[in-house]
Amino acid sequence: MTPITRQQAIETLTAQGQPHELVDVPVQGHSMRMFQNAPASLRALFESTASDLPFISYEDERYTFAQAWHAASRVGHVLVHQCGVAPGDRVAIAMRNYPEWVLAFTAITSVGAIAVAMNAHWQADEMAYALQDSGAKVLLADPERLERLAQGPALPGLQVLAVRTTQPGAGARVLKDLTDALGEVPMPPANIAPDDLATMLYTSGSTGHPKGVPSSHRNILAALLSWELDAGIAALVAGIEAEPAAEQPGTLLAVPLFHVSGLHASYLSSYRTQRRMACMYRWDPEACAALVERERLTTITAPAAMTGDLVRVAQANRHDLSSLVVVGGGGAARAPEQVRQIRSSFPNALPNIGWGMTETSAIGTGVGGEDYLARPASSGRCSLVLQIKVVDELGIGLPAGQRGELLVRGTSVFAGYWNRPEANAQSFVEGWFRTGDVAYIDDEGFLYIVDRIKDLIIRGGENIGCGQVEAALLLHPQVHEAAVYAVPDERLGEEVGATVYADESLDVEALRVFLVDHLARFELPRYIVKTAGPLPRTPSGKILKRVIKLAALAQIFPPDASQPTR
Repeated sequence: MTPITRQQAIETLTAQGQPHELVDVPVQGHSMRMFQNAPASLRALFESTASDLPFISYEDERYTFAQAWHAASRVGHVLVHQCGVAPGDRVAIAMRNYPEWVLAFTAITSVGAIAVAMNAHWQADEMAYALQDSGAKVLLADPERLERLAQGPALPGLQVLAVRTTQPGAGARVLKDLTDALGEVPMPPANIAPDDLATMLYTSGSTGHPKGVPSSHRNILAALLSWELDAGIAALVAGIEAEPAAEQPGTLLAVPLFHVSGLHASYLSSYRTQRRMACMYRWDPEACAALVERERLTTITAPAAMTGDLVRVAQANRHDLSSLVVVGGGGAARAPEQVRQIRSSFPNALPNIGWGMTETSAIGTGVGGEDYLARPASSGRCSLVLQIKVVDELGIGLPAGQRGELLVRGTSVFAGYWNRPEANAQSFVEGWFRTGDVAYIDDEGFLYIVDRIKDLIIRGGENIGCGQVEAALLLHPQVHEAAVYAVPDERLGEEVGATVYADESLDVEALRVFLVDHLARFELPRYIVKTAGPLPRTPSGKILKRVIKLAALAQIFPPDASQPTR
């Protein structure tokens, strides 16, 4: 097959009559590119791909695509006929990456309800906030989350369905008991329009509580087909002939399903490709390598910290990882050295990465293979269903190579935060979503993320709002002021650091114990610096966080100590 240019590949694959045909549709005064042949809903996606091929594996449990659909149909029957769930109702999921997570999600979105994917690391207060904020009618939870739920405030009217337990606690019902009593039942009927809401994930902002990000069926399906199109373009440009795979592809679900990288990139993108998905109980690089070897998995998508762990295991040469062909990334940039190490450490795998957000349904830009190896600091070229631009402080577009704030708009971008009109007014400008990232685009269209405007820490792909951690610190009666900031970390990219002005008698370890009840584990500060005087401020009263951070870093990493790398 003769290689062609990228533009030729785009024109070929998106032309009229092609599976990935793109059409321009006017939406709110500007044009959006949409896939003409996209499924109408996630339900249509699930039904059309319910084959007898293997789909989900977790330890010794196995489901084919058809078995997963039938099992989800029973869950859907319980939700509609025993819980009274109607289209548009919110139904929350809080559990590890068990098969039940997938079955619950399939059922919720197939009956026209909205799946609220709750962060499994949240503690009682955070769980209660999201359940109340979303107005969830039903919660499906595993024993760990049920225990935390019981520690929080009462939530009258919330129905709870328990998985992986026979003793769910007061007021909860065991989901398996309900589904086992049904036998084979069809998925309840539902009329679902492409722009109906399908999911709500929560994302940490720079201040206050996390914000709900509702996404429509169209948003999500645009992202899934965008990845397919990108793969097709890359294959045509490389001159690779499309041939049936010798064996069924398989991916490792290593990232939590409450993240778009796990939900969209690992799970939902497996349907049309008929890709097997192996679930892990928790991240363990040795167990991951053993699973790749045993199941002959072909792809893994994970944050830089996790793919770095896997590189080190691969370099030890204890497992056969030759089945891997793609080691993907997202959530945070990789160090250029890790990009090169992926190429040299795996016999057949190439690296790829993308920039995306919960608000964009995980897509934005992408780069892989030789393009990525040649530009390891880049996040890639823009998806064809999106537009990106970089603007200055006045909102004026900047030419190639100049840094400014990154804006994005297009078919996969959400319409606005859940019940947050003020945040929406600040986040959208004439249909463009303000990402809060500082970036530039080179003259070939490759995006480079260089900084963040928002006060966020990205720890191993997890967004942590500094304001939320500061608020938790200030709950302690001996803490008077608090400043939270990112501390460079070689493995995770960033760790949480905090400087507190507190009573002299405050015990830092006791403060850590106190925070356990108010923050998720990944939000807990690894470094806490205590000061006996007020934190430095500007004349207007704003805390000088940069000054505080530099002073703390000098204390955490003295000049004679080895410095962490980014």
